[in-house]
Amino acid sequence: MEPGNDTHISEFHLLGLSEDPELQPLIFGLFLSMYLITVFGNLLIIFAISSDSHLHTPMYFFLANLSFVDICFISTTVPKMLQNIQTQSQVITYGGCITQIYFFLLFTGLDDFLLAVMAYDRCMAICHPLYYTVIMKSTYCVLLVLVSWMMSALNSLLQSLMVLWLFFCREVEVSHFFCEINHVVRLACSNTLLNDLMMYFAAVLLAGGPLAGIIYSYSKIVSSILHISSAQSKYKIFSTCASHLLVVSLFYCTILGVYLSPAATQSSRASEVASVMYTVVTPMLNPFIYSLRNRDIKRALKRIVGVPVM
Repeated sequence: MEPGNDTHISEFHLLGLSEDPELQPLIFGLFLSMYLITVFGNLLIIFAISSDSHLHTPMYFFLANLSFVDICFISTTVPKMLQNIQTQSQVITYGGCITQIYFFLLFTGLDDFLLAVMAYDRCMAICHPLYYTVIMKSTYCVLLVLVSWMMSALNSLLQSLMVLWLFFCREVEVSHFFCEINHVVRLACSNTLLNDLMMYFAAVLLAGGPLAGIIYSYSKIVSSILHISSAQSKYKIFSTCASHLLVVSLFYCTILGVYLSPAATQSSRASEVASVMYTVVTPMLNPFIYSLRNRDIKRALKRIVGVPVM
């Protein structure tokens, strides 16, 4: 790095999904609609769970936390993108970019951990039904959520601080619709080896760890199901896990597609489009998946809105 090639920058430029002026109103309307649907749908799930005493169980406690995290997750990226489209500006301040990185990593990690905790909860309920109420006490459930927050917050704080140590060149255009940490680190003029190592370590520990826990939990569940002779009991157990399995598949398939797909790696545009799936589409679909496939949630929603919910 030659002296004078770096400077104290005050802002980044988010290039967004498209620079075509004719597409901006369409993108604005589409993302505003998805954002409102996500926030309203997840708030409805939280309200349904909190207002119905029959849903005050560990499974729905974790689901309410997941819905809250999904609201925060999408609120980290989409409102800023909508603001930039509305004001016809691509600017995000340096502090705003670091803050966005922090909260994006925080809520991504929380999604990972909560999905793993929900799989563990289902494993305990199905594989150890007699000890379930003893194991999954309210204090233990709260502890699991608090540990998830602490682990995610520690990772996001550490990685955000490491980005603060970097020097950036004068060209600070982020080819994304939000400050995605990989894209921002690539813009640095200084050595990013420690940042890269930290990102790989966090990906293995905080993404691979929960995924391994989910796979292990469902392997135990499948093993238990195979020992049940009643087809009706098998179907009942499968129906309680189907919603969670679908959410896990959507989240991990899209996020792994962004970082492991050759097309996404070679094309920043492909990476941006794929990122929309796990940052916007998945949080929007979660309320529909859980409400449409869960009779308890549908029953609670009927009492709230006063009309049948299919």
